[in-house]
Amino acid sequence: MKKILVVGAGGQIGTELVPHLQKNYGHDNVIAADLRPEIVEKLSKTAVAVPLDALDTEAYAETIKKYEVDSIFNLAALLSATGEKNPQLAWKINMGALLNSLNLAKEYGCALFTPSSIGAFGENTPHNKTPQDTVMRPNTIYGVCKVSGELLSDYYHTRFGVDTRSVRFPGIISNGAMPGGGTTDYAVEVFYHAVKTGKYTCEVPEDTYMDMLYMPDALEATTQLMEADPDKLIHRNSFNITSMSFTPKQLFAKIKERIPEFEADYKIDPVKARISASWPDCLDDSCARREWGWNPKWGIDEMVDDMIRACREKLARGEY
Repeated sequence: MKKILVVGAGGQIGTELVPHLQKNYGHDNVIAADLRPEIVEKLSKTAVAVPLDALDTEAYAETIKKYEVDSIFNLAALLSATGEKNPQLAWKINMGALLNSLNLAKEYGCALFTPSSIGAFGENTPHNKTPQDTVMRPNTIYGVCKVSGELLSDYYHTRFGVDTRSVRFPGIISNGAMPGGGTTDYAVEVFYHAVKTGKYTCEVPEDTYMDMLYMPDALEATTQLMEADPDKLIHRNSFNITSMSFTPKQLFAKIKERIPEFEADYKIDPVKARISASWPDCLDDSCARREWGWNPKWGIDEMVDDMIRACREKLARGEY
């Protein structure tokens, strides 16, 4: 990778992916693009930042040409819970951004990374050690978009030779930015509440298992896959990856071990309950381990310690 364009750079993943890529490939070789002017202004303080609507094909193409981009990270998307509030908008944004990215990657010879998700699975998918290749019948528009995206990306690779690659992200836990409407958001929000108020109300049932990944491992997965030998990649779009699986009750118990005064209760959101129940309890990520050496470094205890430390530091600085 020489010149990298991160589309949707102001989201939860992009906020931390941009500096990760800068560290690996050089500050001026990473272009951070986002639709929102206030986010572009913020990004411009630490990165080469440009305003870009991923649905504007002409502007997208001009950005690729201007910066001589050869690798695209397409992160533009509405997440699961938000998407259910406006399915048509979710389809328009998620699939529109992907189609533009695929067509422009084809035209300009770019490699393309577009994250998929555990949301691509559904109620009929085996929930324990979910296989790499299995039934995929999601019951959310977000999941429908992700399955469609995996198929389209594979099609553009086999039909047009586009170097498309992807991972199925589980819930991503991060202290860099607050999440934006996902079903696994509780696993981020709880730390901020635990440190600041000692209380948290969870919208996901206490016994719901979902796979999770700490952001440092998520960032490493993106670059590791994009640098992998293409001759060894069988699946491309998209690989199961994970590093931990737990329920809200289990996570809250870990937090309480470290913050004894912490208390949690539940006010279940029926949409999030339905979505989370349809997702896998734990994924089989052996294909990623075998084909490109995936090997996560963070487990639940290390993650909890680091999240509490980071949230306390942000609170001391008055950042929330």
